[in-house]
Amino acid sequence: VVKKMPRWKRVLGWSGPVPRPRHGHRAVAIKELMVVFGGGNEGIVDELHVYNTATNQWFIPAVRGDIPPGCAAYGFVCDGTRLLVFGGMVEYGKYSNDLYELQASRWEWKKLKAKNPKNGPPPCPRLGHSFSLVGNKCYLFGGLANDSEDPKNNIPRYLNDLYTLELRAGSSVVGWDIPITYGVLPPPRESHTAVVYTDKTTRKSPYKFRVAGINACGRGAFSEISAFKTCLPGFPGAPCAIKISKVNKTNKHKKKPVAAL
Repeated sequence: VVKKMPRWKRVLGWSGPVPRPRHGHRAVAIKELMVVFGGGNEGIVDELHVYNTATNQWFIPAVRGDIPPGCAAYGFVCDGTRLLVFGGMVEYGKYSNDLYELQASRWEWKKLKAKNPKNGPPPCPRLGHSFSLVGNKCYLFGGLANDSEDPKNNIPRYLNDLYTLELRAGSSVVGWDIPITYGVLPPPRESHTAVVYTDKTTRKSPYKFRVAGINACGRGAFSEISAFKTCLPGFPGAPCAIKISKVNKTNKHKKKPVAAL
């Protein structure tokens, strides 16, 4: 069987109020809908746009409730028809650790208060973190904090802390926790990407992958990938680090980059 290669296709001919250009925004999918919130464009954007992939139409829902301020580089996850927003930049140099829930079935926002961890402080205000849903928990990793009390005098601090946020079924949350982990802790970073992977054959052992990112030393010669096994407690041998080797440009026989454990 010949597998078809994925191909990009530019979407044209849409209708409705198209979002203005931006960066630092986030988007999640609910069935055929793509929900876009926040970002930056000469200031922080507080708009919520929805794109219907079935009809090729944009629309702006009439939201209500505890409407959050605009934010950029925040955490955004989808659990059924509810969306969760955590952290991000709300002003230049001013970061947030607020948590909001959007019930997309009625487009209603609600500000949530999660219980603090029993074994440490709650997550500090940050941007550029990863926020990934695994089962009934969100995994928060890393990001960038500002250690200055004056937003105009930014003192950046890169983070590599890990938190879990337990969700209640349907609405609201239980609280934060700091899980006990094993293996080599990834170095501090922000603007990284995290995805969740589950073995399709066994439907077990979900893994969360953190890919590259920016740290205090900048980006080096390798794109580091770290795998964190969420099927704890007591797993003794995780996580592993993978380095993607670069091809030597002087080598006449060019090869594809090889991942080495």
